[in-house]
Parts: sequence; C-alpha cells; structure tokens
Amino acid sequence: MDAITFLRQDHKSVLGLFESLDGAPSGSGAHASGLETTVNNLIIAESQHEAIEEQYFWPAVREALGDALPDKAIEQEQQGKQVLQRLEDGKPGEPDYHDALQEFIKLGREHIAYEQDVVWPQVEAAISAEELEKIGEKLEMAKKIAPTRPHPDTPPNPAVLKTMGMAAAVVDHVRDAFTGRDEDNPPDPQAH
Repeated sequence: MDAITFLRQDHKSVLGLFESLDGAPSGSGAHASGLETTVNNLIIAESQHEAIEEQYFWPAVREALGDALPDKAIEQEQQGKQVLQRLEDGKPGEPDYHDALQEFIKLGREHIAYEQDVVWPQVEAAISAEELEKIGEKLEMAKKIAPTRPHPDTPPNPAVLKTMGMAAAVVDHVRDAFTGRDEDNPPDPQAH
C-alpha cells in the first residue's frame, strides 16, 4: 500500500474517533460513558501515527520538497503531542481533560486538512509511485511496533525516533499489557 493511501486510512480512523468524541459528556457522566476508552484509542492511534510519520514520511517529504512543509507539520504534531499528554495525565470529569480533548480535536482536524490539502498533492507530484509504495511499506511495518503514548519530550528527529522511540514503544507496550490498557483498546482495524 502506498504511503498516501496508508495515511489516508489512518486519518479516516482518527476522524471517526473525533466524530464520536464531539460533544462528549463531561463531569460525572464522563466516567459512565466509556469516554476514557475512546480517548485512549485516540491517544494510541495518534501516538503511533505521528511517530511513524516522523520516522519515514516527513524525511522523504523533506528530501523531495525541502523543509517548509515538514517543518510546519512537525510543529503542529509537537503541539498535538503536548495536548495528548494532558489527556494521558488527566481523567474524565476533570475540566482540563475536557478542554484538552476539545483542543486536540480542533488541532487534529486542522493538521489532517493541512496534510491532505496542502502536503499530499505536492508529495504525489514530487515522489514517484514506486517510492511512495516503499514508504507505505515502511509505515505499515513501523506502526505494528510504534509507541502508544505521546512522548512530547522526544525530539521529532528520525534517527532519535528510530532508537529512543523504539525503547519508548517497548515500555509503552509493557505498560499497556500490565495495566490492561491493551485489552480495552483493540489494535487499529487497518493493521495486518
């Protein structure tokens, strides 16, 4: 599967989560609603998506088109990771949790629109279909072992992410198994 198709599927999953989280209950109703499980799914999906983009997609874009597009996208992703960390650290019913959720949904929709409307058309014009296929394969493989938590303090550098990111991913997967988070949050249906 080529990189754009793979990323489009990821975006579709995340946009579906955004829709289900629009108008999510707050206060005492948030606990009973299953909000935490849905938000955990969002944190996992976004953490994996951003990690693999920063490892494989943005370096290819940078090589083909220069620094401007990836720099802006990575800046957006770093801002998103900070907000995701607030969700990771919070609990449904807490005011900041709900503020962070609404902020992330807004940022996420803006970032997805930037990628799809601005970046992808230029990428498809500049990078061959064969190369996009190779990048897509790398994205698919990397997602299976990507971090499941935001790690906003890890520099968005491909070399750092391929080393420190792998160690963080192992810790994330162990934490998920130990806490039962992996049972509540099934793997992405697109994963093979």
